[in-house]
Amino acid sequence: MERLRIGVIGLGWFGEIHAETIAGVPNLELAALCTRTPDRLAAMGEKFGVKKLYRDYNDLLADPDIDAVSICTMWDQHREPAVAALKAGKHVFLEKPIASSVEDGRAITAASKGAKGILFIGHVVRFNPRYRMAKQAIDEGRIGKIVAMSSRRNIPAAWTPTILNKIGPIVGDAIHDTDIMLWFTGDRIVSAYAQTTDVRGLKHPDIGQTMFRFAGGATATLETVWCMPEKTPFDIDERMSIIGTEGIIQVQDTFPNLGIVDGNRLHSPDTTYWPMFNGVRGGALREEFNYFADCAINGKPVTIGTPEDATAALQATLAAEESARSGDVVRIA
Repeated sequence: MERLRIGVIGLGWFGEIHAETIAGVPNLELAALCTRTPDRLAAMGEKFGVKKLYRDYNDLLADPDIDAVSICTMWDQHREPAVAALKAGKHVFLEKPIASSVEDGRAITAASKGAKGILFIGHVVRFNPRYRMAKQAIDEGRIGKIVAMSSRRNIPAAWTPTILNKIGPIVGDAIHDTDIMLWFTGDRIVSAYAQTTDVRGLKHPDIGQTMFRFAGGATATLETVWCMPEKTPFDIDERMSIIGTEGIIQVQDTFPNLGIVDGNRLHSPDTTYWPMFNGVRGGALREEFNYFADCAINGKPVTIGTPEDATAALQATLAAEESARSGDVVRIA
């Protein structure tokens, strides 16, 4: 097989971005779309020129012409379609977080064992070239043993009112940095402490501040603010510091890597994760799909974006949310 025929399950804003990205990957063919909303399904079918349109993912999974699926449903609706897709023999690209509970994450992981298709979890930051170079330097021993880390992942308030009624900033965004810190250290997190701040009275708080302790002794702090002023001229303020016994690594992916001044204001759009070029998404998300297609087509094991790693990141961020509610340090077995 030289090309995977892939269907997208879940056509919210990020499902649409997945479809726009798939359109630019040579080894993938966007062959099917699935959402429960008829109008949205018809509109996306027309936009992408896709004829196979499903309102029930089970019907999509029963289609023998579909080789793989990208699952972009809400995080608390991941277990059923992911397990069903694996049982149907499909290759599965499952957007992060792997699930909304550790139990569901482990169930999805168990379903992947012995499955015909591969399971890849979309932790896109691992495909950001700056973090990949940092990982390479760490693996080469250039900064010695990691002893402390800190991160910032802040976005403007305009992005988040709808999202905050579905997921909070710690599991929704700090999970990226949690996953990267687990990746960099090769260690496990043994305790979490967090505080949150409610600014706009939505279902979930706007701000999360988290601290982790790793089994090997390293500590980490994570800042996640989802209410930067709406006139903030950039899409994300993203940074990480990794301090070792013999060196330091600084990662910065924020304003002003590109500045565009128009008649309205200064803009600094995303140039890393899923920038749009001529109607097709590029960047780290496309690299994710390239990796997924390569593993699936060539029978390679998934070593980046494993369900075990994704579940560990989920467990740590859920512990942090529990800490924010209780005010206590939460131990992680």
